[in-house]
Amino acid sequence: MFTDSKSSKSNLNSVSQQNTIAQGTKFDGDLISEGDFRIEGLVSGSLTTTGKVVIGKTGTIDGNLVCKNADFEGKFKGKLTVSEMLSLRASAHVEGEVQVSKLAVEPGATFNANCLMKGSVKELKNEPSSTNLTQNISKAGQSA
Repeated sequence: MFTDSKSSKSNLNSVSQQNTIAQGTKFDGDLISEGDFRIEGLVSGSLTTTGKVVIGKTGTIDGNLVCKNADFEGKFKGKLTVSEMLSLRASAHVEGEVQVSKLAVEPGATFNANCLMKGSVKELKNEPSSTNLTQNISKAGQSA
């Protein structure tokens, strides 16, 4: 009875553990994980996780990143997809294509990217398009 609750807690802790690419480490290839990441070294390739990615001041990612949340102090170049919140600290440097739901940028951060805000796209889809408005206005003018 007590053993079952302990084993379920250890399963939860194993998923929430943080993976680290330490300073001086270079990784080339594709990483897929359910846990969080802290990058202090260099990652070239793609990183996909359902967790949070932190790029420290000495960290660099060159490639694709897909994650839930991200906090950047280092460098990123490539295609970035963040399903929730992207925070850019003053020392962050981002180049490429960014798709995000929420974005926070501290003064001093470099953000040279094409950015698509997912929340804004959903709101625009609910509004009538300008062609529909033009058609409705011209129909109203014809009946008068």
